[in-house]
Amino acid sequence: MSTSRTVDRAFEAALYDTAEHALDTAASLLAADPAADAELARRGEEFVATAWRRGWQPADLVRIVRRELYDVHVRLVAALIRAQAPHDRARGPRWAAQLDAVPDGAAPPRADRFSHATAVLELYRLLLRLPTLEPLDAGETGRPRQESRPESRALARIRALLAKAEATGYPQEAEALSAKAQELMARHSVDEALLSAHAPSPDAPGACRIGVEAPYEQAKAVLLDAVADANHCRAVWNEPLGFSTVVGFEADLEAVELLYTSLLVQAEAAMTKAEAAQRACGRKRTKTFRQSFLAAYAHRAGTRLRAAAAVAAEAGSAGDVDLLPVLASRDVAVTDRLERMFPETTTTRLRGAGDAAGWTEGTRAADHAEVGRRRPLR
Repeated sequence: MSTSRTVDRAFEAALYDTAEHALDTAASLLAADPAADAELARRGEEFVATAWRRGWQPADLVRIVRRELYDVHVRLVAALIRAQAPHDRARGPRWAAQLDAVPDGAAPPRADRFSHATAVLELYRLLLRLPTLEPLDAGETGRPRQESRPESRALARIRALLAKAEATGYPQEAEALSAKAQELMARHSVDEALLSAHAPSPDAPGACRIGVEAPYEQAKAVLLDAVADANHCRAVWNEPLGFSTVVGFEADLEAVELLYTSLLVQAEAAMTKAEAAQRACGRKRTKTFRQSFLAAYAHRAGTRLRAAAAVAAEAGSAGDVDLLPVLASRDVAVTDRLERMFPETTTTRLRGAGDAAGWTEGTRAADHAEVGRRRPLR
């Protein structure tokens, strides 16, 4: 029997029939034919290429496999992504960064061929059933993209400030560092808008996906939405697939990714500390406490972030260019891109945020992460 026929028979048995005995039958066929290994791997690379055509990106694929399956499957899909990459077209700096971040695909020594074949078929079942996602490539707008630029000094400084805010054990220091980071982010966005005002950029708004992981994913999605809104972006949450799509100009997307990740780290550290204090006072805290904590944190952080952005915009407009029309034009472009990507969206009510103590502690933690007034940059 040819190796291609072995793989065809295995796929017929396992990929289109979800019964466990079908999976065992297919894995036995593959385990008995070592010569089929290369063809099996080649088919896996085809599944990865098909996922790209359906709008998925490397980070999305790793995230969904980790969410739905196990570590062995993550290693398998990482190896497929790396093997397929040399045969793919160039897709830009964000894609390249995701490829660099793909986990090591080297698998530990296999215990037996049957177990390995079973894991491969489980992975391929998932890849075969992936839905089509909204394409993120801004090239579809017909407007040329700018060449990628090295990370600016401002973004490097923002990254360093947020890393210090996450690492410190002193709330006041975290507050000052986070405040300075948001000040720089807002000013960085204003600087980009001013450049557009003096020499309009050919760039259209772009888009990226950011994972919103369980548990408490609803409150985390609210936090990401608040960060996006404060940084001139828009976010749409895909609850079943565990991510939000954020639409905005590139500098603002970078700011959203940085700030959301940092605020989430700070929020979870503060929540753990608040729970310990509640337990020390003899009060048991539950999932409702944590959900309320994160919901309040998101609400309060969003309010303060928007205030910082408004201060930065007002300061920018004090110069020789009226910045408000420029920002309004960019907002219109972002909204237009969002509506073309997502012509139908729905809203949802935040559930499980009824714990008063959790809300109070979450609000307090957000106040420590951000402050209201920003002293001007020098």
